[in-house]
Amino acid sequence: MTSNLNIPKISKANNMSEKGIKGLVGRKMTKSVKFCGEDVKISKLSVAEVLEIQESAKNTESSEETGFNLLKKVIKMSVEGANELSDQDFEQFPMDELSKLSSEIMKFSGIAGDSGK
Repeated sequence: MTSNLNIPKISKANNMSEKGIKGLVGRKMTKSVKFCGEDVKISKLSVAEVLEIQESAKNTESSEETGFNLLKKVIKMSVEGANELSDQDFEQFPMDELSKLSSEIMKFSGIAGDSGK
């Protein structure tokens, strides 16, 4: 019997010689989500990444192109292997799938309504 539970995982980026909360610095929590019918692994965004995204959003005009660039930035920061995608690669995906993936990343990172799930 197989289970479809998505249990977040924590990568072990830091040396565990540090005790307490200090030993958790730099760790990434991940989970699998569906994108175009396949599982992809997303990571929670760090505070620094969230602040960078918010700053980019503040400093851009409200246009579809800048919104698309912001969407790509969120995905590249969080999805395993996405930083290797070109702009042309992104243009080949369905827009609704990219939007859903970005929304899932934001929720998982605690930025949207159903935070951290």
